Amino acid sequence: MSEETFSYQQQVHHEWVDYNGHMNDAAYAIVFSEAVDAFMTFIGLDAQAREHHAYTIFTLETHLCYLQEALEGESLRVSVQLLDDDTKRLHVFFAMKNAQGETIATSEQMLMGMDSTQGRPGPFPEHVARRIDGLREAHQNLSNPKQAGRQIGIKRK
Repeated sequence: MSEETFSYQQQVHHEWVDYNGHMNDAAYAIVFSEAVDAFMTFIGLDAQAREHHAYTIFTLETHLCYLQEALEGESLRVSVQLLDDDTKRLHVFFAMKNAQGETIATSEQMLMGMDSTQGRPGPFPEHVARRIDGLREAHQNLSNPKQAGRQIGIKRK
């Protein structure tokens, strides 16, 4: 299968800029949340498919790292790397880059496929599982990003 790529583009809106003159921390979370929605469409779970299959994806956990400032009007691009998966979960790593290609923030997430009729986790629909298989194949030889698996804490000497 050919390499699978995902990209979500956005820009820093005026209302996202805080009193420090850069994008507010909550706005980074908004962009990553929008990227998850776009990613769902990418793997075959657009609004029509979610309704047809009575299936959606919930975010179970997220870990954001803020690496650089983003300024008003700045272009942003979010990519994804599949770190791990099983029949109903995705461990993904989103990287947000600026127009210069510098990584300015990351969001490591655990996503869970949900059967909407039962309100419980359920296996991915077959067409979605095939898209995930393609991502796994495309990403299997990539090294884990530096921020993946980080733990919050104060480093003591």
